[in-house]
Amino acid sequence: MNIPLRWMSLLIALLVASYAGMGLFSTGGPGPSIFVNQYGQEVAIYGHGIYAHDSAFKAPILRGTDAITLFLALPALLLAIWLDVRGGMRTRIFLTCMLAYTLYNATSLALGAVYNPLLLVYIGCAGLSFFSFVLAFRSIDLAALAQQTNPRLPRRWLSGFLFLAGMSLAIWIVDIVVSMVTQQVPAHLGHYHTEATYVLDLGIILPAAWLAMVLVWQAKPLGTLLAAILLSLNVSIGFVVASQSIMQALDGIILTPAQYASYVAPFVVLSLVAAVLLGQIFGHIKEQP
Repeated sequence: MNIPLRWMSLLIALLVASYAGMGLFSTGGPGPSIFVNQYGQEVAIYGHGIYAHDSAFKAPILRGTDAITLFLALPALLLAIWLDVRGGMRTRIFLTCMLAYTLYNATSLALGAVYNPLLLVYIGCAGLSFFSFVLAFRSIDLAALAQQTNPRLPRRWLSGFLFLAGMSLAIWIVDIVVSMVTQQVPAHLGHYHTEATYVLDLGIILPAAWLAMVLVWQAKPLGTLLAAILLSLNVSIGFVVASQSIMQALDGIILTPAQYASYVAPFVVLSLVAAVLLGQIFGHIKEQP
């Protein structure tokens, strides 16, 4: 493992522990309140901790994500750093996957959470994650990956899943189109100017999933690498969505059965399938002596 990537990854782990821990355990604040947004709608404000000025609907979502980041993603990142010191194709891909998660997570907070004292931490983590991800991604020898990947890798299943994973993000397009047709802002937008998840998922994740689908179908090593990264993100999303729903329920926000069926269940199911397929990818990559 090259030294700059190692130290950058450790610094990312420190920043992740700082903002996720603060987001999950911080207390205090002015307490709940009502705010009239720019659209004339009343928005319930959370009023507690670092997310005191976020909406009462979104703050539990952010805290649910912080719980998964702190207790699952952070240990996984530290494990990836430790394993990568010994070298190997699979361990470097594993580290790249975890850096993709911190990049997505920190960017989502920097763009999506209401301004709070952790903004520089979010920005620092997003920036470090981006450059570390690029270093890790570029360090993977695609020719070697092609040689070390078993030809029996289930590419049809992987391609089919990547297509469906991209299609699952169309739920955000539905939100936006319905908003345009009804000339009303999306439900639960609250006092935010937009939803950062729409931008990241539709602008980056969806086209990346379909690009990986094509490359995997063509048996390109770049497709295998992209598939591993996207599948790892998909696995994490299942845990995140479940944790978000639990946090909302604890705060008294219970979604309708239709909402759970549309926004929660599909991501959990896709996450389970993604975990199986991710295991297939790592299982079909042979480490060189």
